[in-house]
Amino acid sequence: FCRKNSKEAQSTAATILLTLLFLFLFTQVFGLSSVAQVVLGKGNSGQYLSINIAFGIGVTLGIYAARGVSGAHLNAAVSITQWVLGNISWSTLAAYIIGQFLGSFMAAATIFAMYYDAIYHYTNGNLTVTGPTATAMIFSTYPAANVSLQGAFFTEFMATVMLILGVLVIHDEKNSATTKGAQPMLTGMLVLGIGLGMGLNTGYAINPSRDLPPRIFTAMAGWGMAVFSAENSWWWVPVAAPILGCLFGVFIYKLCIDFHNHPGHETEHEKEQAGTETS
Repeated sequence: FCRKNSKEAQSTAATILLTLLFLFLFTQVFGLSSVAQVVLGKGNSGQYLSINIAFGIGVTLGIYAARGVSGAHLNAAVSITQWVLGNISWSTLAAYIIGQFLGSFMAAATIFAMYYDAIYHYTNGNLTVTGPTATAMIFSTYPAANVSLQGAFFTEFMATVMLILGVLVIHDEKNSATTKGAQPMLTGMLVLGIGLGMGLNTGYAINPSRDLPPRIFTAMAGWGMAVFSAENSWWWVPVAAPILGCLFGVFIYKLCIDFHNHPGHETEHEKEQAGTETS
């Protein structure tokens, strides 16, 4: 019994470390560094498209890196949804969330260190959340000035609905799932597509573990508590809206596709069996 518990504890620790590894080395570093380059380069070292491409590349490599070992849970909203559906245990969920948040926090710290000189040159040492030399948006999302809090919430909600619907379409083996080798690349393209079409209002966080840990880091690194109070205390929207959107997206997929898909496959299987027996 003691050996069994010890092995389970080691497995959980390994899951946390692996989740941290692929989030830290792939997803967030690619994404945040692209935003830093665009903002600090004043548009001369990249554009909005390059940010979307970089996040897509990060997601793709992150899934390739850790899918076989830990399931490649890059998104806290998806992990929570899997737990609600009973597909993972609460201890596994805790391991994923801890790994995601630690990895994301470390990625933000890495980008801050990498672009430290450029940030201070760009801001003259005055780290602000809003204004002409604002740099907090390098690390976390903030809504556009002309978007209401309700509109921003709906944007994040719908973008995450599209995300989970796309993920389910790509991975549903009972429907038209793609080959396993192509799934990470298509998921990265899915994130790219969401950024290209739904990023104007909020910067498409679509992931609590992508947005909240870097926000906490910026609060500690010199931007202060304004990162939480700015834009009508926007910070909770990229946490709550993706979780609700993910749950709703799964409901829609099951209602419109999954529930109708299973009987058809079962009937076809039964027909094949009946044909075999007749032969």
